[in-house]
Amino acid sequence: MGIGCWEYKMIPGMNPRAMKQAMKRMGIQQQDIDATEVIIKTSEKEIVISNPQVAKVNMMGQETYQVVGEAEERSIETEPEINQDDIKTVMEQTGVDEEKAREAIEKNSGDLAATIMELKPE
Repeated sequence: MGIGCWEYKMIPGMNPRAMKQAMKRMGIQQQDIDATEVIIKTSEKEIVISNPQVAKVNMMGQETYQVVGEAEERSIETEPEINQDDIKTVMEQTGVDEEKAREAIEKNSGDLAATIMELKPE
């Protein structure tokens, strides 16, 4: 897709070549990006745009991106990230083995304080 295709969509009926020249005079540069997928992440979901047409537009030093394509929304899985330091801390504080520490951390959604309180002998 040439640069003219994007401008032609933006202003129907205008000659793509004339549009390109007008944009150049206004200091606007456009570059097509060969993207296969665009993912926009929010705190609750992902918006996935498959087979997108993407253009980077530079206007007076400010870069923006134009994305056209079919969008699909997906929920974000919020599994807690459990690392070895967390497991080691729980093991040291409670005296349990690695497997039991990992299971308890998962059960408590990554909350180390709750995990330690649950596993600590009275």
